[in-house]
Amino acid sequence: MSLKPILALGEDLAAGRTSSRALVDQCLDRISDPAGEGSRVFIQVDADGARSAADRADVLRDNGISVSPLAGIPVSVKDLFDVAGQVTRVGSKVVDDGPAKADAPSIARLRAAGMIIMGRTNMTEFAFSGLGINPHYGTPSSPWDRETGRVPGGSSSGAAVSVADGMAAAGMGTDTGGSCRIPAHCCGVTGYKPSSWRVPREGVYPLSSTLDSVGPLAKTVACCAMVDAALAGEAIEAPRPIGPKGLRLAVPQTLVLDDLDDDVAKCFERALKRLSHAGVLLEDIACSDWGDLPSINAKGGIAAAEAFALHRDLLASDGDGYDQRVRGRIMGGDNQSAADYIDTLNARSRMIGRFEREAVAFDAYVLPTVAQIAPAIEPIVSGSLDNYVHNNMRMLRNTSVGNFLDGCAITVPCHEPGNAPVGLMLMAANGQDRHLFSVATAVESAIAHAG
Repeated sequence: MSLKPILALGEDLAAGRTSSRALVDQCLDRISDPAGEGSRVFIQVDADGARSAADRADVLRDNGISVSPLAGIPVSVKDLFDVAGQVTRVGSKVVDDGPAKADAPSIARLRAAGMIIMGRTNMTEFAFSGLGINPHYGTPSSPWDRETGRVPGGSSSGAAVSVADGMAAAGMGTDTGGSCRIPAHCCGVTGYKPSSWRVPREGVYPLSSTLDSVGPLAKTVACCAMVDAALAGEAIEAPRPIGPKGLRLAVPQTLVLDDLDDDVAKCFERALKRLSHAGVLLEDIACSDWGDLPSINAKGGIAAAEAFALHRDLLASDGDGYDQRVRGRIMGGDNQSAADYIDTLNARSRMIGRFEREAVAFDAYVLPTVAQIAPAIEPIVSGSLDNYVHNNMRMLRNTSVGNFLDGCAITVPCHEPGNAPVGLMLMAANGQDRHLFSVATAVESAIAHAG
């Protein structure tokens, strides 16, 4: 059972209906429940630190001091952020550089806002997969269909499940090709990929310096917007209200609507109908150059090239200790020449220019977050490498467009209660983050309440 949205938790804290310590204890109970996913969601739980921080937050509140609207709210942290005194393992067994000497700036900003760090969440090793499989620490299941066991999405797998299962009110993630949005889609929560410059990335173990971004996962758009504001060093507040009537949303017709699962296609079509009914102006646009993305990235793309540059020494000494599926993706960078890498960067620059010129006519682009619902874990783990690669690329296809185009993007749930989780993605050009949050709030309400 998830926690209330952050705004509601803040109201309960302010009114004395709950306390930070009570919220932390509730989260810890969920984490330690032997029938739950906590042992696979968290690589490290900081129970003592969380309780101490919650007690301090309660003392401040009792004395009329509120650090921010996020004060006393529990948050989980993906296992690639430096947290002072903790080891950053990056979901791996081959990395141990000793305890971090200081918090990453993003973590320091959360602490300054009064958020309570619950612990370090599981992830795809080195953040290089959209499925969320981890052979070292186990794979947490999506909250939907746990009898079968469905992938949580990657790479911020534990972050999404921690929010969905009430182990935290928000989760810190990163997004290089969809790693906040894909797990949010699979787990029925909201996930945000900001403009890459928006949140400092120092103290965050990199995958691709060109594509990486730091973002939150949480229950609602407003929750993500408030955490994002803290991460960006801005005033912490809910998005500016905006109505759906008259919003202009572009519906891309190339690549991102191909080969959709029936569940995804039906949810997307229903969402578009609800948005139209609410007065949103929808316009089909070709985006024909998006069809070039598979060939542009055929040799592994920017992420593989930059990941290989980072990992080649560690691969030479400890390559057998990697998840071999992740190792294979990183090794793809060894197949690129410098000219290949530069060609990809140049192609990206041209596509960003076209996208940003086209995007000025719209409030956002709207598309399915992922082409498929969360597949079962067991066939992915025990099946062929080809099956793994096929599913992984299908999970990443739509979300990675936003990273390649250097934009900002958010996914909101659009499925009916009890059905397989499906996300609806909104995407805008670089720097349009706050406007995108306002648009997403309007969309979130329209698709939830329209008939």
